[in-house]
Amino acid sequence: MNKILSTLVAAICATAAASALAGGNVEAGKAAVAKFNCASCHGADFNSPIDPSYPKLAGQHQDYLEHALIEYQRGVDGPNGRGNAIMGAQAKALSHQDIRNIAAYLHSLPGALVLRK
Repeated sequence: MNKILSTLVAAICATAAASALAGGNVEAGKAAVAKFNCASCHGADFNSPIDPSYPKLAGQHQDYLEHALIEYQRGVDGPNGRGNAIMGAQAKALSHQDIRNIAAYLHSLPGALVLRK
């Protein structure tokens, strides 16, 4: 019984560690958004984009941001791809870890998105 319990605890710890690693690093994400100049279109606070058709990124769900960046990398020809020339070119330069870090950083920011009933 102790062996089963020990194995279960080890599995839970390994899963938690993998989830934490996959979550992204906020500080690395802050550096990445500066490196890739994301604020030039999405605004310095990521709540005030230069064009109203550009999304507000601050406070967005982390998994949504990750999926969106991956879809921009895939482009319109890929499964579930997104077609936007600017974002496609920006996203192509990102590694998977860059995407996780950027998503973690943007998610950590206070957002101006409003839920409506």
